Amino acid sequence: MHVVLINTYDLGRQPFGVASPAAWLRRAGIDVESIDLSRQELRADAVTAANLIAFYLPMHTATRLALPAIDRVRAMNPAATICAYGLYASLNEELLRQRGVSIVLGPEAEADLVAIASGASPGASTDAPLRRLQFIQPDRAGLPALDRYASLQMPDGSRKIVAATDATRGCKHRCRHCPIVPVYDGQFRVVAVDVVLADIRAQVEQGATHVSFGDPDFFNGPTHARKIVEALHREFPSVTYDAIIKVEHLLDHRELLPVLAATGCLFVTSAVESVDDEILAKLEKGHTRADFIAAAGLCREAGLTLVPTFVAFTPWTTIDGYIDLLNVVDGLGLSAHVAPVQWSIRLLVTWASRLLELDDIKAGVGPFDAKTLTYPWKHRDPRVDALQQQVMTVAGLKLTGSRDDAFETVRELAHVARGARKASRLIDLVLPSRSAIPYMNEPWYC
Repeated sequence: MHVVLINTYDLGRQPFGVASPAAWLRRAGIDVESIDLSRQELRADAVTAANLIAFYLPMHTATRLALPAIDRVRAMNPAATICAYGLYASLNEELLRQRGVSIVLGPEAEADLVAIASGASPGASTDAPLRRLQFIQPDRAGLPALDRYASLQMPDGSRKIVAATDATRGCKHRCRHCPIVPVYDGQFRVVAVDVVLADIRAQVEQGATHVSFGDPDFFNGPTHARKIVEALHREFPSVTYDAIIKVEHLLDHRELLPVLAATGCLFVTSAVESVDDEILAKLEKGHTRADFIAAAGLCREAGLTLVPTFVAFTPWTTIDGYIDLLNVVDGLGLSAHVAPVQWSIRLLVTWASRLLELDDIKAGVGPFDAKTLTYPWKHRDPRVDALQQQVMTVAGLKLTGSRDDAFETVRELAHVARGARKASRLIDLVLPSRSAIPYMNEPWYC
């Protein structure tokens, strides 16, 4: 049995979701090859030699990119069994089966892939309870070198090679718009500390000097997170890291923020989404506008760089509300912390999304679009949709430019959309330039 594991996109990181099942398969004595299409070509010799070809689908963009690749693989090797696994495999099972995928697994797929490759039936399906796996050290052999992936741009102009790993999978929260919720439904799985450290150690040996934790929320298990960062800092005191943490967790576990700063955390990404309390309530984010402002203050006091992300355009967004978002972020001195693409992010209504529980969403979306993998929607105020398209254009043009310049361009567009001839700067702050903020040199997409 020859297995090929294929990744299409994982935020510019070397994919944990390929390296982990590769380790399980090799431990079982199965021949496996890993291919990352974000950095490698799809080789005909690998595809034609495979008995089982499994696509890793961790997110929306990865799934859209995988669909034409699945068609190519089927044409190159019609006899191979094609499998899809990961968060978005579960969410798009019907569509994937229509494209010729015969086996669809969820994100906890390692044991099932071993069973399939060994000739047995998988022990779980996408609608079965999530397995509790005993995770082992991922095997990254065959994947491109770390220096071919996204790197961390430092304020002095240098770059850090980035290791990527997961300390947990899933999430114990049920934010209404999050694609994790239909699959994990408030559950999360812990990767043992020694496994996480072994994975980091192997990547440091490959040259990594920074670790990016891919957990949906690093503080789902705050004690677990503390053990990991303290152990990481003891063994590799010069290695830095970043993590994703909810606003409410930054508040609830504020005593850990100085621990993060002292152990080499360069920045914390937090999905703020909005500063409008009504929108936050609809999304069930678990925090308010005031909470975000408080969390920003706590991070500043602890010496942590906070990197907020947003869903800036929703069916409930108004032009005034969008300008308010820009002003709040500017007033907190965080505008240079925000990647330009974040000002253009539009709410995605995916298959099985909890957003479909809302009457105004159900009434406002069109039929499911198999190309975009979403239920499309239009804003009742066409100016909002037009502004989103303009901001998206700015984000595409400002990938390597000044974040302050991008921010001011976006704010001017918003004021023009409201009816002003030209925007004026409402808050006179001296903000750090983009070069003063560590950032990944590949934009964040979902």
